[in-house]
Amino acid sequence: MTTEADFDAFYTATARRLVATVYAMTGDLAEAEDAVQEAYARAWQRWDRLTREGNPLPWVRTVASRLAVSAWRRTRNRLRAQLRHGPSPDDPGPSGRSGDRAALVAALRELSPDQRQAVVLHHLLDLPVEEVARETGCTSGAVRTRLSRARKLLGERLAHIDTYDEEMVRYG
Repeated sequence: MTTEADFDAFYTATARRLVATVYAMTGDLAEAEDAVQEAYARAWQRWDRLTREGNPLPWVRTVASRLAVSAWRRTRNRLRAQLRHGPSPDDPGPSGRSGDRAALVAALRELSPDQRQAVVLHHLLDLPVEEVARETGCTSGAVRTRLSRARKLLGERLAHIDTYDEEMVRYG
């Protein structure tokens, strides 16, 4: 197999799930797709080295996650400015997502980027804590702490939304 064919096979086998992973971290499909595409472009530039070192997927996932977090921070800063100065006249408003999905995305957005990354890697990709630690460059203990704090916050946020939804059904 040629290098190009190897890369194409890798991309085909991993891109869809990686977009889903980054989407879970950011809550924005377009941002996730952009970050993943850029990560694969960077991987192609280093393909020989990445394949010599072993499985390139953790490297690509880390790059995509970092790119997405940077984009998320820019978006957060735009939202803060919008709250101070009001929405732009061409703001389309809510996207009409289902309540459960919107609640989950909103709760995930309340997590720190480090917590959100740990939750997605551990709970959505089923990576063991030690692998999450390697990919994020922190200790296993730090990952456990992030997961614990994230689960607590998610539980509080999602329980509140569930209660609100039940009240809306009962009294709506």
